[in-house]
Parts: sequence; C-alpha cells; structure tokens
Amino acid sequence: MDAEARRTIIMSMIGRKTPVSAATLAGTLDVSRQVIVGDVALLRAGGHDIIATARGYIIPSREELAGGYVAKIACRHSPVDTGVELLAMVEGGAVVADVIVEHEVYDEITGNLNLRTPEDVESFVAKVESAQVRLLSELTLGIHLHTLVCRDRAHYERVAEALDGLGFLYGG
Repeated sequence: MDAEARRTIIMSMIGRKTPVSAATLAGTLDVSRQVIVGDVALLRAGGHDIIATARGYIIPSREELAGGYVAKIACRHSPVDTGVELLAMVEGGAVVADVIVEHEVYDEITGNLNLRTPEDVESFVAKVESAQVRLLSELTLGIHLHTLVCRDRAHYERVAEALDGLGFLYGG
C-alpha cells in the first residue's frame, strides 16, 4: 500500500467520538507507530484537524474548533497532585488543551495535552508513570499554566473555583 492510500485509511479510522491510538493504527496498517506519527504530521500539515490526546488521535467537532471561551490558568502543585488537578478540570467540563512552563533558556515550553475526559486523564497519568518521565511543571517548582477551553466565561470561573478549593491556583 502506498503512503497516500495509508493516510486515506488513517483519516477514515480517526473519528469524532473515540480516540484511536497510533499503536492501533500501526497494527491495522502493518507499519510502525513512527510511520503513523509521521503520516498524521503530514495530514495535519495538509490542513486536517487532528488532535492528539492521551488516548489517541481524534478529529474535533465544529463546536470544539469554534472553541468557546479559551483562557489560561496558573496553577502550582506537586507532581503527585497532577491527576487530581487535571481531573478537576475535565470533570468540570473544560478541555485541558496544554501545559505551559517558563524556562530560563527556552522561554516558554508548551506540551499539548488535549484532555477531555476522566479516561484521558487516567491514560495521561499512566503514561507519565510507565514512561518514568518528569512533568514539565517539575522544571518550575510546580508552577505552570494550562490553556482551558470552556463553554463560556462563567463555566471557566466554576472550574477556577474548583481548582482554588483544591489549593492548586497559583496566586489564588
């Protein structure tokens, strides 16, 4: 199968509701995971709206692309509280688009998250633990930003209140 045909199949397998992992796509198409990652990068460069989540690739709905209310929120906590923080956000109905830290050499470092559900959070936390990697927030003594996508400002403020109640808002 040529690369163009493979990318067409990838687009047909990625849906709007359930994420599809690179490993699943690779197994189905009998190629390596890295080939899939490269194909998805080319599809994105070609204008396809594909989001990578902790559980796999997904195509956002038009409503998600429209965004709603987008805001950044400053948080601080220890690495062991990451799952609690992220879960509070998604259970509050926010999409956690990314994490941002300020670095002394690179200025701003952003890690895409695209967490939408408790299952996404669980998968992200499991990946961090199994890969034995450090979180970006560990570079900044726990201080970091998240970009949140919410229905409206009032919805964002409810999520912020929940984080404040947990003691995770920085400067809150």
